[in-house]
Amino acid sequence: MSQRKDPAQKVPKRMFTQRRSRNMIEAAFITLSLIYHVTVNNLRKGQRNAVVGLVMTVAQAMAMIAGFWLMFVIIGVRKSPIRGDFIVYLMTGVFMFMAHSQAIGAVAGAGNPSNQMMKHGPMNTAVMISAAALASLYKQTFSAIVVLSAYHYLLQPIVIDNPLACYAMLLMAWFSGCCIGLIFLSIRPWWPQAAQVLTQFYQRLNMVFSGKMFVANTMPSFMLHMFAWNPLFHIIDQTRGFAFINYSPRNSSLTYPIYTTLALLMVGLMAEFVTRKAVSLSWSAGR
Repeated sequence: MSQRKDPAQKVPKRMFTQRRSRNMIEAAFITLSLIYHVTVNNLRKGQRNAVVGLVMTVAQAMAMIAGFWLMFVIIGVRKSPIRGDFIVYLMTGVFMFMAHSQAIGAVAGAGNPSNQMMKHGPMNTAVMISAAALASLYKQTFSAIVVLSAYHYLLQPIVIDNPLACYAMLLMAWFSGCCIGLIFLSIRPWWPQAAQVLTQFYQRLNMVFSGKMFVANTMPSFMLHMFAWNPLFHIIDQTRGFAFINYSPRNSSLTYPIYTTLALLMVGLMAEFVTRKAVSLSWSAGR
């Protein structure tokens, strides 16, 4: 008679061993693949259909542009403070503000170290943060292209002096928002309610102090000091300098948001590293 074998002996040992990459190229490919799939998941997470989510992003941008246009018409301002298209003047402020604000919300709401997704071996916080940031950039880029194209072909042709530099400013607004959101993300495991309130407070604060409704060259000095601390204010003003051939920014700097963003990035990375080392699932056990 043949002896019965233990079923446990048939299970290959590879099931209980952690998969390791053989080289740096394979590790990079796996990480990029994870970022891609999590980015797609973030794009589809809000709506059942990814196209509906993109349409809602475009509708949000158009609603904000229409709202500011209506506000300027009501207060009697029918022309752009800069010689050029008034709608383009509004778009340079709205697109930069939305890219900055949406990046803050996306990164601040990304998976923290105690997230359930972190239990899966290949996943880590860097993948979750990168995917959330890239999903936000994709939506804002798509929204800007659709709105600009629709206005150009359906209403009236527009001329942007340096479109590549304008998109570089959009990337700067997005990246600075990611760095600020990283700081709020690192605060969230320590004090979740305060982190959420601070994130919303900073996003609402930028509604006024981003300077999207003002032209820096025409602002008095006492008012300029109220806005000069905000890197988004400098980004929006520099964007208008690249968009309009007749406007040269004098009261804003291109290097200030770059250095400020790098400083915020270092602070955010250090804070996230400390939080990731100290966080524990038991923190929320009694909540």
